[in-house]
Amino acid sequence: MSKAFGEQNLALLLKGMAPILNEGDYVFCAIDDLQSVNADELLLTFREKEAITIITRKEVADNNNLTYFSVMAWITLSVHSSLEAVGLTAAFSAALANEGISCNVVAGLCHDHIFVAKKDAERAVAVLAQLAGS
Repeated sequence: MSKAFGEQNLALLLKGMAPILNEGDYVFCAIDDLQSVNADELLLTFREKEAITIITRKEVADNNNLTYFSVMAWITLSVHSSLEAVGLTAAFSAALANEGISCNVVAGLCHDHIFVAKKDAERAVAVLAQLAGS
């Protein structure tokens, strides 16, 4: 059995979140074929039964005539979280929900990434920073 990669202690994860608001506008799109886009311009691809979901910058979607439904802001939690950590997503999503902020979460190997409506970006960072300080 291998040792866990990243922090698993919820108290330390919350304290070390240090949310960073990344620059730019981001969108979720559905495409049928990855050949239709430049993979270097994508943040994420996820193959679902219905289509391939991509996350990319708004301008990339616009330049490729891709359909999207909302413009998002991208927040990265600086803490190096383990994929085996329990409770982090529940804690920050509950804090955001209590403020009426919807979030879409992507877990990378090292960090959690939260996408919120662009209009809620600054408020979401403040909520996350407050959660980290409590």
